[in-house]
Amino acid sequence: MTTVLSFLFVLGVLVFVHELGHFLAAKRVGIRVLKFQLGFNPTIVSFRRGDTEYGIGALPLGGYVKMAGETTEDEPAGQPDEFLSKTRWERFQVLIMGPVMNLLLAFVLTAVVLYQGAEVGSYEDQPVVVGSVAVGSPAAAADIVPGDRIVSVADHRVDNWEQFFVTIGARPNREINIGLLRNGLDITRKLTPVVAAGQNRFEIGDIGVLPNVHPHLLSVNAGEPGARGGLMAGDVIVAVDGKTMTFHTEFREAIAKHPGKTMSVSILRGGSPMTLTITPDTHGTVGWLGVLPVDDTRSIKPTAIEALGLSARRNVQMAGMIGQTIWGLVTRQLSPKQLMGPIAIAQVSGETAQLGWIALISLMATISLNLGLLNLMPIPLLDGGHIFIMGLEGLARRDFSIRVKEKMLLAGFVVLMTLMVTVIYNDLTRISWIERLMPWR
Repeated sequence: MTTVLSFLFVLGVLVFVHELGHFLAAKRVGIRVLKFQLGFNPTIVSFRRGDTEYGIGALPLGGYVKMAGETTEDEPAGQPDEFLSKTRWERFQVLIMGPVMNLLLAFVLTAVVLYQGAEVGSYEDQPVVVGSVAVGSPAAAADIVPGDRIVSVADHRVDNWEQFFVTIGARPNREINIGLLRNGLDITRKLTPVVAAGQNRFEIGDIGVLPNVHPHLLSVNAGEPGARGGLMAGDVIVAVDGKTMTFHTEFREAIAKHPGKTMSVSILRGGSPMTLTITPDTHGTVGWLGVLPVDDTRSIKPTAIEALGLSARRNVQMAGMIGQTIWGLVTRQLSPKQLMGPIAIAQVSGETAQLGWIALISLMATISLNLGLLNLMPIPLLDGGHIFIMGLEGLARRDFSIRVKEKMLLAGFVVLMTLMVTVIYNDLTRISWIERLMPWR
């Protein structure tokens, strides 16, 4: 039930804001709006106010604003309040305001999330200097070593770890170039990211490199195995049995795997390296030290003005990454398996809702940004497609015939249906019991 309600809430808000943009722009330029509906037909609830009928459809996967004389099929009477009676500039305003409203919503919601403040990894906005390389990983096979600075992925510049993880994550099972700086020399390595452990559902790529950060101990319980072994609050956990510890989850897993077994823990205390030999107690079937490891993070608590600035920068960066992704899909450099449809969005919405309102709002901002940008693509049937056709008509200084427009819209319909089939297939393969019914998987 949480999944369904979260999905309806997220989609409902995004569709409402998008259609509200068209509605307000139409009213502003004097176009008569016949219907404003959330969801597709059949209409289950509606009421009329003035010339406009407001309704809710039974299929909650979209919505629409119906304007007088919107197409030649509507038999326009040439009245001044009809869509086709308006100038191209006025029609452009109506078409563009749907995607613009989604982009504005992404900007506002991101600012709201950032204004709440957060603890983020201290490495996220730092240059991509390799701290550790997993044994047997693509990076290890390509001779990438600790200390290398990664400056580009698939010929796209990456300035920080956040950009790096997003760019690598979008390219599983695709051979790519990795640009490195090593001792002042430019080096290029070819490798193929693999699907990250535990990320089979969305096929997130990984090459096995991590930043040079380590968890530290927030507290150590007196009398517990950790304290008896010499650990103290503030100790930085560098490695266990020679394996580098980057995040606190790795240290927890290492402890759990050593019930009653001795392990060698390399630490930094006051900047000085030390090695301790510690034996975890057994709690059930897992090891226990009685310590609280946490990641190396930094606090973000911007003012309202700073949150707006950070939101603008983040959305511009994300827009650039979305553009790279779209181009990668068009050029077949990226796999369409990463695309999500309504089923996957519903699943993610439900999972995110369980983390709280801030997480759900953050997800909504991301989807709104994607929706706004995708609607600007020059594909007939989308807002961007209508704008594209209108632009061509402006260049030709004449309106195209109904037959030409029908062919353009048919081409757009084929593209969108192909995309819809792809994303729904992807969604179904992410459901384990359905995937088991697909012998070719």
